[in-house]
Amino acid sequence: MRIGVVNNQTEQSLKLIPKLRMLCLENNLILDNKRPDVVVSIGGDGTLLSAFHRYAHMLESVRFVGIHTGHLGFYTDWREYNLEELVDSLVNDNGESISYPLLDVEVNYTDEKESLRYLALNESAIKRVDGTLVCDVYIRDEYFERFRGDGMCVSTPTGSTGYNKSLGGAVLHPRLEALQLTEIASLNNRIFRTLSSPLVIAPDEWIRLKPKETDSFIMSLDQLTSNEENVEDIRFRIAKERIHFARYKHTHFWNRVEDAFIGAKNKNED
Repeated sequence: MRIGVVNNQTEQSLKLIPKLRMLCLENNLILDNKRPDVVVSIGGDGTLLSAFHRYAHMLESVRFVGIHTGHLGFYTDWREYNLEELVDSLVNDNGESISYPLLDVEVNYTDEKESLRYLALNESAIKRVDGTLVCDVYIRDEYFERFRGDGMCVSTPTGSTGYNKSLGGAVLHPRLEALQLTEIASLNNRIFRTLSSPLVIAPDEWIRLKPKETDSFIMSLDQLTSNEENVEDIRFRIAKERIHFARYKHTHFWNRVEDAFIGAKNKNED
């Protein structure tokens, strides 16, 4: 078993690295960040997202495990005090995993620049910070509406609990394998109208956003951002690839949601 390690630079995370390395060596686990079988993320959800993008080209052969050392870890099942138990699970690994859908993002340009394709675990968004974003929205290549506002966000089911939720989108269970499109501060008046509601798109459909009257905008892929120009359109669909988490101690989705957003302190004691 080859183990890769991705960590953030907080004091709590850095303290775990020597202990994890020692336990792996004692149990004949090979530390290998180039060709890992399992990637152990130490930090929070941001660290797990970084690990995903680092190994996005190896998703068919890599599984992920998250150790939570921060305030909130939606993708992380383990805590620092479970380290020995985690290593024991790695030693006795039986190959089981649970998988989640990913977002396929294809950017096409008006000039001769080659189209680019990306994967996102949580969401992708386009937005302008220096003016109004105007774009036409197509669903399965059928025109739906013209959007005006700050931007638009397309999320996966697991990503529905992130930026999408803060925009007023619904929380979707990962088994739905659907995309969700949410508006970011849309302009709605008697002249300009949008649906003004999140859209949930079936897994065999796709979303196409075609920027209009826009010289440039910012596109985000999870925690990564880029400045885009001369974009013809952006297509979003459920990816053929999936992310796989090692199923040693995998918390039920709704338990994750309850723990992340409600918590024990707010439970009804009656």
